Amino acid sequence: MAFCKACGTEVGGAAFCPKCGASQTASAVPMATAPAASTEGLAENVAGLLCYVLGWLTGIIFILIDKRPFVRFHAAQSIVVFGALMVLRIGFGVVAGIGGFVGFGLWAMVSMVLGLLTVILWILLMIKAYQHELFRVPIAAPIADGIAGK
Repeated sequence: MAFCKACGTEVGGAAFCPKCGASQTASAVPMATAPAASTEGLAENVAGLLCYVLGWLTGIIFILIDKRPFVRFHAAQSIVVFGALMVLRIGFGVVAGIGGFVGFGLWAMVSMVLGLLTVILWILLMIKAYQHELFRVPIAAPIADGIAGK
């Protein structure tokens, strides 16, 4: 069995190592160790995306465990945006419950609009965080700045 001269991976009869790409025909030159880009955990953009995955719940988790400003902002924004949307849906549900059957139609319509808004914001914020953009939701961003400690 042949092994890579640079990293020790089994290469069989290949001219280049499938793991590190080192040529197997030339003499092995010790490769410098690549800097560990994300040995401390998740990449910043992935952590930012994960802040939104389960709404305010993952926002709370990431604001407690991650100290990077980008991730903390997205975690705080997730808490504010999705927490507020949940409170609004519950509030409209209570008001509609007090209003009886007439209020039910209004609650159903408001609930659908809030649900659609939630899904659109959820997708948009995850995409923007993954693209490493600091997308700021107009009303929620100043509140999130205060929570994140900016």
